[in-house]
Amino acid sequence: MADFFDDVAPVRRVRYDVMDVHHPEEAGPRPAVIFVHGGPVPEDVEPKPRDWEGFIGYGALAAAAGLVGITFNHRLHTDMHYPQAADDVAAVIERTRQLDVVDGDRIALWCFSGGGPIAASYLRTAPSWLRAVGFTYPVLAPPPDWPGDKPRFNAVEAVSEHPELPKLLVRVGDEYEFFVPTQDAFVKEAREAGADLEVIEIPDAAHGFEGHGPNPAARQAVDRAVDWMVAALNK
Repeated sequence: MADFFDDVAPVRRVRYDVMDVHHPEEAGPRPAVIFVHGGPVPEDVEPKPRDWEGFIGYGALAAAAGLVGITFNHRLHTDMHYPQAADDVAAVIERTRQLDVVDGDRIALWCFSGGGPIAASYLRTAPSWLRAVGFTYPVLAPPPDWPGDKPRFNAVEAVSEHPELPKLLVRVGDEYEFFVPTQDAFVKEAREAGADLEVIEIPDAAHGFEGHGPNPAARQAVDRAVDWMVAALNK
């Protein structure tokens, strides 16, 4: 494990063609959390996101909490690849829901960084199997000059559509300049709609803190976020 997750015991990780499944010790079927990595990530980068120590750590944390953790690679290689990345996420959701170890009606998405906009369509439709959506240091809306399908990937506009859907936002003090106003707007829209939103602030952490070595306050915040996810999935 990376230094940040040194206190997390490795778990059984089963590798499939498109995703890794991190298994809890308890017999299934269990709720699952699907970790959606950020980007853009160059196509030729090695190791690829599902093999990053941070996501192995998150998968192990989810399994230790009695959830099935899903990590995978999607094709967000440039800012114009959001549609194909969204297709990859949809495919992994369907694969996950069919796993014998997974309760297909209790699924959460947890999106990181540039993966945030991919959740917008799920905030808008709130399918019955989706029990929670989490975000960690995300961007939540495309920039104004982005030439793609802005409404499809605008989580700020979508957050008020289903206020009852539990949502989690983990914010850091040292954040990318462009990301901050999208997070502020997301919180504002959620509060005005009376949405179920939990916000966890980590003032002394930076974007991508999991790769920056030990940070006790950030580790405590991650544990709190996992506890929130467990509670949301077990309602």
